[in-house]
Amino acid sequence: MTSSIWIDAAIEQVWQAITEEEPLSKWYAPGSTWAIPRLAAGEKMIFTLMPSEHNQLTEPLPMELKIERVSKHQEFAFYLEVPETVIAISIAEEPQGGTTVRFNMAGYDASLAYLKALLEGTTS
Repeated sequence: MTSSIWIDAAIEQVWQAITEEEPLSKWYAPGSTWAIPRLAAGEKMIFTLMPSEHNQLTEPLPMELKIERVSKHQEFAFYLEVPETVIAISIAEEPQGGTTVRFNMAGYDASLAYLKALLEGTTS
C-alpha cells in the first residue's frame, strides 16, 4: 500500500520541496523541523517532530535519520535506525503535465495534501 498524489507543478519544484529543509518543514508534519547538512546517501539528517493535535507529544522529539538514496528528480529515501523501515518518496513527471509524488507506504495522505497545497499555492 502506498500514498500518492498528482501535483500541478514542475518536477524541479517538487524535488526542492521534498529535499530542502524549509519546504519540508511546511508540509511534512507542518511545524516540525529538518536539518539536512548534506543531501547524499549515507549522510545523517535530523527531523524534530513538534507536538501537535496529530500526536501525543508534550515536547519536541528529535530523530536522527540516515539518507538511504538520493536520485535527483526521482527518489529521496531515508530511515530511522533500521534500514528495513525505509521511507522512500519517489516523483515522476507526467506526460499530461504536473508531477506524481508517491510514498512507499500508506499513511501520508495528509502530508501529501499539504505538499500539493504548498506547491499549487492553495490552502488545504
